[in-house]
Amino acid sequence: MRAPRVIFHLDMDAFYASVEQRDQPEWQGKPVIVGAPPERRGVVCAASYEARKYGVRSAMASVTAWRLCPAGVFVRPRMEAYRAESAAIMEIVQRLGGNLVQQVSVDEAYIDVTAQLASASPHDTLLDSALPLARAMKEAIRRERRLTATIGVAPNKLLAKIASSQFKPDGLTLVADSTKTAFLRPLPVDAIHGVGRVTGEALHRAGFRTIADLQDTATDLRSLVGSWGPELRRMAFGEDDRPLDLDDEVKSISSENTFDRDTAHRALLRACLREQADDIARKLKAHRIGATTVQVKVRYSDFTTLTRQISVEEPLEDARSVYRLGCWLLGRHRLVQRPLRLLGLGVSGLRDITVRQLHLPFG
Repeated sequence: MRAPRVIFHLDMDAFYASVEQRDQPEWQGKPVIVGAPPERRGVVCAASYEARKYGVRSAMASVTAWRLCPAGVFVRPRMEAYRAESAAIMEIVQRLGGNLVQQVSVDEAYIDVTAQLASASPHDTLLDSALPLARAMKEAIRRERRLTATIGVAPNKLLAKIASSQFKPDGLTLVADSTKTAFLRPLPVDAIHGVGRVTGEALHRAGFRTIADLQDTATDLRSLVGSWGPELRRMAFGEDDRPLDLDDEVKSISSENTFDRDTAHRALLRACLREQADDIARKLKAHRIGATTVQVKVRYSDFTTLTRQISVEEPLEDARSVYRLGCWLLGRHRLVQRPLRLLGLGVSGLRDITVRQLHLPFG
């Protein structure tokens, strides 16, 4: 029998925007949009909950965000400040939760607290005993950093991630082994780790809209999602054996092209970027992850090499978004002022894909 585990999924609430609202108290309660100003070509990196009510989202063009929310407070991103804040938060997490921490982005981490709670039994009691620890972690972050976090508590990563997407911001949700099947039933299929846009559309076309549909079906899901079918069905019942990934190595996916002749031909470069974005998106789909950072790399005839990147708060998984941000980086930093020998596109800040807030009622 599998040994019980207790996993926290900690997700900071509207992290970039919340840091800005904390540091500028006059912005509290206002729709804060972190990104380029609307009068310049640029994109949104993050949005406060007040701005999200207007439909503002990460990777959206700033001018579109302004049209949706003309009263928005546009703030240029301060990535160094966010990284420093993230480091301070992770110090709190490790102080209270131990060293088994898988940080998946600046504002998100899995924490395995099983060893600290091992004296409790049975399994549901073990989970219940985790609630005071989760509350203490949330309170320490609030007291020391003046920010709020949402924590999901569950016996595995899948359920902890889904649990943290409920009742944001400042939420705390526990899912036990004994309740996981019922908890999952009303949720949309794309709440499951790895069900991105393309897979979700395929499932919808086949009539699968909720996890209950997956739980109740006698259909062999391999006809819809290939070899991943059996694992998808297991996840529909809340089964997930994935361990925490404690490898500190920075993970990324990239694609590069070296041209036979140096070129500044815009149509050729755009076509190259599209192919690279398609290749990256296929790999993201294969690993069932999204990316929060997009980077372009250029090399000129004298072998001078430059890289530029942008980070957004919500993970990207589709080729179109990766391509659009790559084009924006090239234009924003005027990287094609002279012919290129090499053009590269890459993503990093890789993280699981699930619905971040489902807005479903639970009694």
